[in-house]
Amino acid sequence: MAERRRASVEYDIVKSIFITIVLGFIIGMHRSMTYIYRNEQPIAGSRTFALIALLGYLSGWLQQYVPGFVLVSLSVFGILTAISYLLKVQTLKKLGMTSQVAALVTFFLGLMVWFGLENYAISIGVIMIVLLEIKPRLKRIESHISATDINAVVLLLAMSFVVLPILPDEMLGPYKLFNPYKTWLMAVIIAAISFVGYIAIKIFGQKHGLFLTGAAGGLVSSTAVSVSLSRMYQNRVNLLDSYAGGIAVACTFMYLRVLFEAFVIYPELAARLAPAYLGATIGGLVFSYYFYTRSEAADINIENESIGKNPLQLSEAIKFGFVFGIIYGAISFVQTRYGDVGVYFVSFLSGITDVDAITLSLSQLARDSRLSETSSMIGIVIASVTNSLVKLVIVFWLGGARLGWKLSQFFLLTLGIMLAGLLILKNSLF
Repeated sequence: MAERRRASVEYDIVKSIFITIVLGFIIGMHRSMTYIYRNEQPIAGSRTFALIALLGYLSGWLQQYVPGFVLVSLSVFGILTAISYLLKVQTLKKLGMTSQVAALVTFFLGLMVWFGLENYAISIGVIMIVLLEIKPRLKRIESHISATDINAVVLLLAMSFVVLPILPDEMLGPYKLFNPYKTWLMAVIIAAISFVGYIAIKIFGQKHGLFLTGAAGGLVSSTAVSVSLSRMYQNRVNLLDSYAGGIAVACTFMYLRVLFEAFVIYPELAARLAPAYLGATIGGLVFSYYFYTRSEAADINIENESIGKNPLQLSEAIKFGFVFGIIYGAISFVQTRYGDVGVYFVSFLSGITDVDAITLSLSQLARDSRLSETSSMIGIVIASVTNSLVKLVIVFWLGGARLGWKLSQFFLLTLGIMLAGLLILKNSLF
């Protein structure tokens, strides 16, 4: 029995040492390949990083017999790392210290393996390799982000984490229709979602294909994409499928955006909407892919202020919050006087211009039990259908009959799937 236990312990030690060496070896190999691709001499390669990981592992092991050994070994290793960095700066005239930091992390990974945190060490190692791999992409992203964008993000973070917590989370005013906390929170949510599309457009560029720009633009404003592409189509009528596909994919992302907004506020409501909206999204993506297979490559620049403006500017966030506050108060007001019919009327009016504010408002009201989930769902669907039909009218008006007919097929498919999903859900509930 004792021999079996000893064999098990020895196996665990061998296994942990193997994991430690492999982690260090892979990280070192990545660093070596990075320098080789740049035709430079590697500062530390696979063997060196494997030994660094092993040093961390042995430091933890010897800590049992020599108290404070980890601190001593880390100090010595830190000094050696600092010396290597100084030598690198003197010889190569480069200030980057990615390899030195990677070496320190590798030391701690070996230490983690000794303390029985193999799974965490492996996960962190994978994350580390991903971070090292995306360095060129990060540089590309940074080159497209302006100082104004950074200032806007910093400002909104301050407004979110400094101002938001002190705002009162209660209904104010003579009719108890205004909630400062919820109004500002919705402004943050809408702006953050739009910011994803804004950054995507800045990174990939508005000339990187209609479909990619349409997808990113759909996260900002599918209506703005519809207007821009419909106008531009008049000058490139030979690219009918390309323009139709760009508009279609933008409108498809609108369905996904609505579902995500509902999920952020009230996951239970989003779960009920999911079959309809996910079905519409899948149908839209399939239809967009059909357009893509028939389209020609096009180098096109979409110029639209609604798409190109940073949604994290304070003025934009305030505007979003103001719209949400009006709609939230209007729904509360008409619901008490005209019932669900009043809610549906406000949803229809709101859907003419935008679906974000009405989606967040209805989701919040349902979460607060001030409106039934069914009424909130119907209101969101009414706004979505209205907004889709408005975009179809825009396409016919600005793009012409041929483009309008293409998008008519798209909306007939996606809205049909959405309504079918709602009917199936209704029949399953009753």
